[in-house]
Amino acid sequence: MTIKVGDRLPNATFRIMTDEGPKTSTTDDVFKGKKVALFGMPGAFTGACHGKHMPTVFQNIRALKSKGVDTVAVTTVNDPFVLGAWQKAIGTNELLLLGDGNAEFASAIGLTFDGSHIGFGTRSQRYSMLVEDGVVKQLNVEQPGKFEVSGGDTLLKQL
Repeated sequence: MTIKVGDRLPNATFRIMTDEGPKTSTTDDVFKGKKVALFGMPGAFTGACHGKHMPTVFQNIRALKSKGVDTVAVTTVNDPFVLGAWQKAIGTNELLLLGDGNAEFASAIGLTFDGSHIGFGTRSQRYSMLVEDGVVKQLNVEQPGKFEVSGGDTLLKQL
């Protein structure tokens, strides 16, 4: 079942890269008591994610935070080492990059797709959501192959 506005996020564990190496972070760690702009992307460094989607998030971090967002986070079906390299390539520590290497979170919220035909395996769909204290307040899910509603600018307009 796909998550919808009004639903509480399921319990999940993410992998994040820290200065001390990979660590785990739960949905409670990330979302409890906070307003979070969460962006789901299929994979770090991929053409649309790196070249189109991430720039809309990066360019809107401060504007999102000025509207009361505590954390701007991106989740992909990658390991924390890849996300650590992506963080360096992006050049900011203002984003929280959440590794969902086995697509457990993406599966739990019903937002996966099968990219096996191009060697990607199970991936997260492209989306954006506003989460307040673990509850989904806004949700924008892209149609496969599209990039029209999941960018940082769209979520900013909804605040």
